[in-house]
Parts: sequence; C-alpha cells; structure tokens
Amino acid sequence: MESARLEELINIRRTIHRNPELGYHEYETSKLICDKLYEHGINYESGIAKTGVVAEIENGNGPCIALRADMDALPIQEETGQEFASSRDGIMHACGHDVHTTMLLGALLELNETNFNGKIKFIFQPSEEGVNGDPDSKSGGQRLVESGVLDSVSYALGLHVHPLLEVGKMSYALGNALACTGHFTITVVGKSGHAGAAPHLAKDAILTASALVQNLHTIVSRNIDPTKTGVLSITTVNGGVADNVIADKVTIGGTIRALDLDNYHLIIERMRQIIDGVATAYDSEINLSIDLFYPSLINSAEVHNRLESVAQQVFPDGVTEVGPMLGGEDFAFYSRKTPSMFYFLGAKDEAEECYFVHHPKVVINEGCIPYGVSFLKNAALRLLQ
Repeated sequence: MESARLEELINIRRTIHRNPELGYHEYETSKLICDKLYEHGINYESGIAKTGVVAEIENGNGPCIALRADMDALPIQEETGQEFASSRDGIMHACGHDVHTTMLLGALLELNETNFNGKIKFIFQPSEEGVNGDPDSKSGGQRLVESGVLDSVSYALGLHVHPLLEVGKMSYALGNALACTGHFTITVVGKSGHAGAAPHLAKDAILTASALVQNLHTIVSRNIDPTKTGVLSITTVNGGVADNVIADKVTIGGTIRALDLDNYHLIIERMRQIIDGVATAYDSEINLSIDLFYPSLINSAEVHNRLESVAQQVFPDGVTEVGPMLGGEDFAFYSRKTPSMFYFLGAKDEAEECYFVHHPKVVINEGCIPYGVSFLKNAALRLLQ
C-alpha cells in the first residue's frame, strides 16, 4: 500500500475514533464513508438497517461476495490518553470498530483500482454491540441480513482486531467459532410491606429473587453435558427502597452463552421452568425478557481452505487455528445465511501492559491496518475466482 493512502486511512481512523457513535446513531461515521465513496465515484446505498452503508463494485461476470465491517462504539469512558482519544463523554471505540471500518474502506479503495470479474459488496454495518433500543430487539447484523443484502452473495468475510495478538499475525477457529449469546432481564414482582411490624402481609421480592438466583445457577452444572460449553451469569440485581420496607420489585440481569444452539435453547427452557416454579413457591409474579440474541458464528472450512494461501501470503508463519471463544458477534447472522469466515487480526500495542477489547484503556495498534487491508483485498479476489 502506498504511504499516502496509509496516511489517509490513519487520519480517517483517528477521525472516527475521536468521534465515536453508539449503535444505530452512526450518522457522522456513515456520512464520512458516503463522502469518501462519492469522492471516488463508487456506487452505494445508505440508510440500510437504519444507519448502514452498502457499496458495490462490479466488473464483468462472476460471483458476488461480501466484506463486512461494523461501525458502532461502546458506552465506555476512554482512559487511553491518546491525542486522538474520544471527544465524547462516556462513548469510546473500545472494540476496534473504527479500525474495522477503516480497513474495509481501504480495501474498497484498493479494489476499485483492481481488475476482477464479479461483484463485491462492502457492508458498513451499524449496531453490532447490541440492539441499542431497537423496538424489535434486533442488532444491525440481523437487520442487515433481513434486508436482503446477502441474498445474492456466495461468500462473506469479516475481520476483528485482537489487541492481545501481535501485529502481523492472524487467528481463526472453524465450525462454531463464537458463542450463541443472550442477554436477559428478569422482573420479580411481590408486595411491599412493613419489614418489622408486618412482614407477613408482604410478598418479599428480594427473598424470591435470592431463591431464583441460586436455582438459575444450577442450570449449566446439572443440565449441560460437562464435555460441552454453557454459561449463565447473573450480573445485576436491583431492588429495595429502604431498610424498613420490604421490596415489592427486583430486576435481575445477566447473560447466557453456549456454542451449541440446542444447549442455548435448553438453558432458556430450564430458566422458564425454574421461574415458573419459584413464582409458585413464593406466590410472586416473575417475568423473563430476552433482550438480545445472537446465534453462534459458524466459520466455514470450505471458505477457509480457499483463503489459506492468501492468509499465508499476508501473514507468513503467523496464521494460527485456535479454539472457539464465548464472545458474541452478530456476524453470526451472516454466517448462517451464506458460507463465511471471521478472522482475528493481530493488533497488540507496543506498551508493556496491554488490554483486551471493551476496556477503557485498550489501544489498537494502527500497524495492523495495512495487514487488514491487504488480506481483505486479496481474499476478495481469491473468492471471486
């Protein structure tokens, strides 16, 4: 890549990083992308899945493939101290989506100057980090797939930076590579009362919630095959108003993970059964809401085999197959629509202490950008053959 283009991409990345936007609110980011596409005469459509942008380059006859990057930031206060740190309180690109967007834009500009036969769709996707108030509890990836953008696509490809993997390296897992992911809210409704004088007239929502939490934590250990993977974590419990008042409402929040979709649904089924049983035992009303669901991300061995030579070319001696992770990714919806691969790109900072994604001090090494652009470009050309 020419030094002038790399400098341009780094400036774009820093502009996006300095001005992060939460899911479904990526207005400035989308405009920046559209302005760059217009400048280069590239066809695109905006407003897909609310704030998404899809660009297309087509030459001659051939298959259609898709390259995807996510654009949204996280509700985290940045603590990196970088000169281009977030200018917005409480919002930060702590998962590297600014770099993903930049690399996809770089690959697009490179491919726009390259001869090939076929069509490439460049998907700049909103709201990967959750549903962000979507009335139907759908993330950007789910909405985008449902829009029909992938209907004619033969293969899809995505990259994600990995801030604990050295620059110049790449890792991947085949099959179920990332977990089925669910976020839930449970509302326990009891009856308020005097905690000292008349507790017998109340229905203690805290007592009910305590029983519920204990029982929910038995689901994985006593229902999931110990050779399989499952997680249910209670992460928030909120309720009560005063020391002498029995609480009439408690909300419980948490997450579910499983690599196998059947095990994920089994956890949900057992949650509902336990909730019904505790509600009866404690004479309370308990409601369960699934606030987010991503299926497991499936990486295709067929696609990886086609790209293996490209990976070795771009990352000589730096490509490693690893086990699955229990992180969630809405590229999973792409992977269940068309054969796909999702790779992790080394982006470790040179500082002595480095942090993983979703941390307020995480730093993404911009040295990964040329590697990401090169891989996306050459992988696209290989998939079109």
